[in-house]
Amino acid sequence: VVITGTLATLTRDEARDARTAAGAGVDYLFAPDAGEMYPEGYATWIEVAGPARGLESDFRPGHFRGVATVCLKLFSIVRPQVAVFGQKDAQQVAVIRRLVRDLDLELTLAVVPTVRDADGLALSSRNVRLSPADRARALAIPRALQAGAAAYRAGGDAAGAARAELAGVEVEYVTVADFDGRPTLAIAARVGGTRLIENAPLARG
Repeated sequence: VVITGTLATLTRDEARDARTAAGAGVDYLFAPDAGEMYPEGYATWIEVAGPARGLESDFRPGHFRGVATVCLKLFSIVRPQVAVFGQKDAQQVAVIRRLVRDLDLELTLAVVPTVRDADGLALSSRNVRLSPADRARALAIPRALQAGAAAYRAGGDAAGAARAELAGVEVEYVTVADFDGRPTLAIAARVGGTRLIENAPLARG
């Protein structure tokens, strides 16, 4: 088993990650810093169109270029048979799936359901930035996903139902997106300066 580390721009606690990995039976950690992955003079980037357009790209220009590039570098270095991604980053999963398909990578993507804390908030490294009051307000996001999914099952407006539950947070987008042919309710919002993204696959009936 190999677990890849995040780059310096993200919330990172390598010692904690190592303890968690050891407890889960992980054999190796791969945790390069930004200088190792992008040395001086680095000039090659991967651009993915299709699923990389809109939503996160509108609010974070160049984000998926970075995601696609670092993932391809990691796949090339580590040569995994299986790469595990979380459903919480559904657009990212769609981008990496397109990367794997278009570049004929010998790799299987495994998408695991979003893991939540007892209060319903999706696990994220960004949650440590939330004050207790902000965390309480952030719980509007899982409530909005539940409301939107229920509305969709009943044939109603998923995005509208979700948006009605998001009082108290700064909404960036609430929409039903098509990721790999499956309708998905996607939400991005800021709570006390912390940006959170969430989604829920949708089904009728």
